[in-house]
Amino acid sequence: MKTLDFALETKAVGDEGTFEGYASTFGNVDQGGDVVEPGAFIEGLVKAKADGRAIPMLWQHKQDEPIGVWDDISEDTKGLWVKGSLLIDADPLAKRAHGLLKAKALGGLSIGYRIPAGGIAEDEKRRGVYRLKKLDLREVSLVTMPMNVQARVTSVKSILEAGALPTVREFEEFLREAGGFSKSLATAIASKASPLLRGEPEAAAGDDSTAFLQALLGR
Repeated sequence: MKTLDFALETKAVGDEGTFEGYASTFGNVDQGGDVVEPGAFIEGLVKAKADGRAIPMLWQHKQDEPIGVWDDISEDTKGLWVKGSLLIDADPLAKRAHGLLKAKALGGLSIGYRIPAGGIAEDEKRRGVYRLKKLDLREVSLVTMPMNVQARVTSVKSILEAGALPTVREFEEFLREAGGFSKSLATAIASKASPLLRGEPEAAAGDDSTAFLQALLGR
């Protein structure tokens, strides 16, 4: 699962824990070189509703820390609009998030998504820019500093584009922060990839390290 981050654009936060804003906006190229196109969410949202699958409201992309419910999620001409309610009476973390929201101490909203077949295409006019045409929305998180995740993505992509490889630790942190993997799973994947990352002869003989990592990055 990939993530995409946006500065928090919320209307007034209610004392009862309600708030609304945009979890994604159309047309702007993010630091990872992706741009969401209008209509990208519609099919996935319709299917989720038909399947009875609710889109979770998470804290910092942590799947074991839901902090509220999204009462409404829909597309408009600007982007993906969300309206939610923090469970401030049932969850101390949600109450803390509410206070941080009111104090404007939270930096943004971030979506977790998967790209179905045919959902992404390279822009014909802008090299290195990818158009996200269809997305399967999996969750929407409140995050403290949303640009940190994309900075990690950009950093790892830049290393690969320069013909080098990230360190095992850099790759593990990337998997956790940008990929949404748990610490144990990120450690396991990074450990498995460590011979490639270190450029060991036996790994290089049978595998293309850069191609392997590019595949994990979804490129």
